[in-house]
Amino acid sequence: MRRNLLSDFARKLPLALAMGAALQVPMSAAQADDTATPIKHVVVIFQENVSFDHYFATYPLAANPAGEPKFVAMHGTPTVNGLTRYLREHNPNAAQPFRLGRSQAMTCDMDHEYTAEQKAFNGGLMDKFVEYTGANYNHCDPAQVMGYYDGNTVTAMWNYAQHFAMSDNSYGTTFGPSSPGAINLVSGQTHGASPEISDVVVNGTDISDADPGYDDCSSGKTFTMSGTNVGDMLNAQHITWGWFQGGFRPTGMSNGKAVCGASSKNIAGASVGDYSAHHEPFQYYASTANPHHLAPSSVAMIGRTDQANHQYDLQDFWAAADSGHLPAVSFLKAKRYQDGHAGYSDPLDEQTFLVQTLNRLQKLPDWKNTVVVISYDDSDGWYDHVMSPIVNQSGDPAYDALLGSGLCGQTASGAASDQCGYGPRLPLMVISPWAKKNFVDHHVTDQSSILRFIEDNWHLGRIGGGSFDAKAGSLEGMFDFHRSPRMTPVILDPATGTRAVGLRDTDGEDHS
Repeated sequence: MRRNLLSDFARKLPLALAMGAALQVPMSAAQADDTATPIKHVVVIFQENVSFDHYFATYPLAANPAGEPKFVAMHGTPTVNGLTRYLREHNPNAAQPFRLGRSQAMTCDMDHEYTAEQKAFNGGLMDKFVEYTGANYNHCDPAQVMGYYDGNTVTAMWNYAQHFAMSDNSYGTTFGPSSPGAINLVSGQTHGASPEISDVVVNGTDISDADPGYDDCSSGKTFTMSGTNVGDMLNAQHITWGWFQGGFRPTGMSNGKAVCGASSKNIAGASVGDYSAHHEPFQYYASTANPHHLAPSSVAMIGRTDQANHQYDLQDFWAAADSGHLPAVSFLKAKRYQDGHAGYSDPLDEQTFLVQTLNRLQKLPDWKNTVVVISYDDSDGWYDHVMSPIVNQSGDPAYDALLGSGLCGQTASGAASDQCGYGPRLPLMVISPWAKKNFVDHHVTDQSSILRFIEDNWHLGRIGGGSFDAKAGSLEGMFDFHRSPRMTPVILDPATGTRAVGLRDTDGEDHS
């Protein structure tokens, strides 16, 4: 099957590249400026496996124990829909929520499958996380699913929230783990998957993790996606873009296939492979895949159609950005040890990646017209006390269980099954000179809201075919485009997440 898929890809790619070579000319100044907002560059940092409460349960109040970085909120900081003292002390779950400190940065990976997460919600009572998503393998304590960090561990995230905008009402587009979350980010649509794979592709819909069929570095079960993704839409309008992922650059070739063998050590000293194929959504689509992980033909072509086909290593992003070739739309994926995924990554390694990336981006000439969106693929099953709204119904008796066996609302006529959503609540941050400062947005959004912002900003239209982009809430409430951009950078220490001493905002307030 995989040989046939790659053969199909090989037949389609030459025509696609030929068309790209003919159409993909450097954008004129008029094309580059043709945006609905002052934003000319969108950078999406797509991290792994964090629920909103897991990182922001007590924001903006941190415990501030001795030996951990201190966090004290600015005067007037808004509160979020987090865990009240009552919910922390009288929680309906089998275990009470508890604070995790910096010494507990490494945790077990929770159960974050499509059905398990629905069962944990228990019809909206939000009281079965220990039973259904708590980790119960290799001596893991299922009660750990109730753990949360505060501003003494996820210090950088809390500090970015102080200076930019965050949401406390944003959700996974559907329930389920990494593959559905990544695919929803770029297409708003997990239907159109093939072939059928028990527990992974059900009724033509992806509900779980398996690797992309158009990737040499995939292993085990694979599937592909039909339909349109945002890369296709950007290509049609000659807008530069790319997906940049740590470990994408191959370490060698074997039997004509790329080998992704690079690895790094996390804070626990464990060696972690850098690349995860099922975290790379564009590799599921023949039109946007780079199966052999070919390098761009030149730095100037990064973001444009050539042999790399818009799929790159993270190093290529900086080669483009530092040389003045920052694409209009960039998706950044950290090496696995820095992506925040419990079990092999952690919030401290993740913080290093986020801070180093943002410190560097804020020094670019393009920063004045850039927005960075920090978002997550799924919740990992970590406890969150908020029931998501049901915006897409489903009724698969084998896999839907949100409101009882086989129930996720009442399936609407013609709706694709196994896309029960919205899923769990996730962190979402907007970091930009144009972002509102120290602002919490309460409008309902989801992963496809990022897709919708890109579509609207570059006048791309909608994907169609049942994509969630048509019903997604807007991110624009997190911006203020009626004032001059705030250009003072927020430079943090990657190790502690704290602010550089003596740096002042444009309002003159010292926040060191």
